[in-house]
Amino acid sequence: MAHGELRGMLWVWWLMLLASSWLMGSVRPDPQVPCYFIFGDSLVDNGNNNDIASLARADYMPYGIDFAGGPTGRFGNGLTTVDVIAQLLGFEDFIPPYAAARGRALLTGVNFASAAAGIREETGQQLGDRISFSGQLQNYQAAVQEVVSILGDEDSAANYLSKCIFSVGMGSNDYLNNYFMPAFYSSSSQYTPEQYADVLIEQYSQQIRTLYNYGARKVVLMGVGQIGCSPNELAQNSPNGQTCVHRINSGIQIFNRKLIALVDQFNTLNQANFTYINAYGIFEDIWRNPSKHGLTVTNRGCCGVGKNNGQITCLPYQTPCPNRNEYLFWDAFHPSEAANIIIGKRSYSAESSSDAYPMDIRHLAQI
Repeated sequence: MAHGELRGMLWVWWLMLLASSWLMGSVRPDPQVPCYFIFGDSLVDNGNNNDIASLARADYMPYGIDFAGGPTGRFGNGLTTVDVIAQLLGFEDFIPPYAAARGRALLTGVNFASAAAGIREETGQQLGDRISFSGQLQNYQAAVQEVVSILGDEDSAANYLSKCIFSVGMGSNDYLNNYFMPAFYSSSSQYTPEQYADVLIEQYSQQIRTLYNYGARKVVLMGVGQIGCSPNELAQNSPNGQTCVHRINSGIQIFNRKLIALVDQFNTLNQANFTYINAYGIFEDIWRNPSKHGLTVTNRGCCGVGKNNGQITCLPYQTPCPNRNEYLFWDAFHPSEAANIIIGKRSYSAESSSDAYPMDIRHLAQI
């Protein structure tokens, strides 16, 4: 073989090696868990309310103004916390809404969340239709039956589901659109804040047990955030439009304390790994130290009407603020994408020992 011919063959071999290593490097690794199932309300709804008779919808501009797909039904300008967590878990795409996912799409998980939904059936009824947590669980049970059909038998499905992450974030509307809305609901005249938290936790416990009975083993319970600091509550109940509403936040703290105890209770079950994300504490840290997080406006919505841009929430085709990444709140009730990124990152990988109990989502995924 001639020297030039040998050199040519070596050159071709080298190019093939380079191409091979480049292709290997560009293959996306598998996500850390096979699937991610999401239950919740408007903080994480990504389109399940779009086609139901509800005032709690966000499938119009300027919602989604910073999201690649435009308005999808997400209640913000861009990503939600679960979108951020899905990315950090390594999923190639965002988890789809149950309303648009069937068949094999269920195998990577779906989002069952519905705006205005609560633990209690009546919660949010003044806003029209919504899928309560019980309704979301019924949809999940139907999805499990599909997963059993796809994988062949119940044992295979149970083994598969035991590796998935389940995120549950309920309770906000049971306060915002129930207990602290006496014009529509009698719960605040029936129960003290302590009694109401007990009633909620009792029902929540039964609902979460259903989730466990249908295969959930790695479960994230999201605490309720500081609703008393939202632009809507500041506009209605704060003396100066800046001081958070203590009676609302203190009621929520009672619920969150009981939720931590519920995590301990569920972790005694066979193979159960439940964890609590301290959304209240993470939010409080952002509220108290906004500049540390690149935020400048904490008491106004980027899009809304009236005092604090919070008396009426963001209207269809309203022009929002231009500096959205500096706002803690997108509208009268919901955090901005900038805030959701912070909360999502800290839920996945705790920055402080108080962010998660007993572990963050990154460690839960590794179990």
